[in-house]
Amino acid sequence: MTELHDLTAIEQLAALRAREISPVELTRHYLERVTRLDDGLGAFVEVTADAALARAASLGDAAPEGALWGVPFADKDLVSRAGVPTRFGSRLHQGFIPDATADQAAVLDEAGGVSLGKTNTPEFGLTGYTETQIAPPARDPWNPLNGAGGSSGGAAAAVAAGLLPLAPASDGGGSIRIPAATVGVVGVKPSRGRVPFASGLDSPGGLPVAGPIARTVADAALLLDVQAGGRAYPYATAAPGNGPFRDAAIAVPASARVGVTTVSPWDDAADIRLDLEAARAVGIASALLADAGHGVDPFDWHPRGYAEMFTTIWRTSAARMKLTDAELELVEPITAWLVREGRALTGTQVLDALAAATVFERETITAFAAFDAVLTPALALPPQPVGWFHPTDAAENFSQQVRYAPYSSFVNVAGLPAIVVPVTLSASGHPVSVQLIGRPGGEARIIALAAELERRVGHLPRPLVWGE
Repeated sequence: MTELHDLTAIEQLAALRAREISPVELTRHYLERVTRLDDGLGAFVEVTADAALARAASLGDAAPEGALWGVPFADKDLVSRAGVPTRFGSRLHQGFIPDATADQAAVLDEAGGVSLGKTNTPEFGLTGYTETQIAPPARDPWNPLNGAGGSSGGAAAAVAAGLLPLAPASDGGGSIRIPAATVGVVGVKPSRGRVPFASGLDSPGGLPVAGPIARTVADAALLLDVQAGGRAYPYATAAPGNGPFRDAAIAVPASARVGVTTVSPWDDAADIRLDLEAARAVGIASALLADAGHGVDPFDWHPRGYAEMFTTIWRTSAARMKLTDAELELVEPITAWLVREGRALTGTQVLDALAAATVFERETITAFAAFDAVLTPALALPPQPVGWFHPTDAAENFSQQVRYAPYSSFVNVAGLPAIVVPVTLSASGHPVSVQLIGRPGGEARIIALAAELERRVGHLPRPLVWGE
């Protein structure tokens, strides 16, 4: 028997608009699943059941309006919503209740969505795993002994487990793609400048952007359309190209040239060892795209000097947080290390790193220019156990994050769009994903290619969460 959470977000939206189900019925269904199943997953840090049901009831009294009318979602716990605790994954903010709603949440409200609460995130969204001092860790629904990745770990776990049909997320160095690949769902990191309220254009190096996590490419494209179209730009710069991206997910893609590489820009500075299952997934995706008529060619890429540049910018971003010495004693060791390391940098070091990032962006775009998309592994390693990332040795912790996900952060530095999509199952039955990286503003092309992979792979199972 098909249950509501087995339907895609687009199918749920169609059922809502046809009045086959009501917003209250759908909201109750997901709230019941969260109540029953989330204790062992750690996907949510706050559930706002009463507010969600009131919101759903108010929608049911009116004509269907908005691209997400009646569809449940949840805010990442880095995003303020008026009257709802917003902790930023840190015990420094356990009592903080904002009086204003951030654009990232308001845009989804205006599209008719129903927020169920807040999804789990690491402290200030700084790490590629979601384990904090204030909440249970976000776990992989396929194997709850393993973590769900980060920083949008709660969002990805909720979508994979059928606790949400889709979820907004953010990505400053892989924070959408790492957890999405870890738990076997779809995640899109948009181009710099694509999403007006989280464009990346107002941060050092232009790294963090907002994007979607969903179970299907079309559902992710639906949410990306909402995020990209929900606010006017307060400045002139925007990414090239246009949506709607949902159209790209259902169209037959034109013949594309796809470059394939397993090289990462961390290779000359870290001990990157590509897992055999990850390499196999790249081979499967390559064969599927070639069979579909696309030109698929090995891509010889030789990035240099990336590690020092990125770590300087990442530490610079952390150093901007207004934390006192006393507060630094209360945060996670990795947070304190990044802040202190960042504050020790000289202005010349920071400016040199930002200049090097601009050069890296130009050189990467030039190197990728021969291709409509570049195919890479999504992760270098399989999902790792909760507690695998070192809790006190911050330098080792950072190194582990690099070794786990060396294919993510450089896409942020280059400002390019990317999507991760599962293409196979490992020997243990866990989804294994690949990443497609597009040209500047090239979301439509990589969404179309990812959707074609999804169709050719066919149905992959959903994890059976303990308690179902």
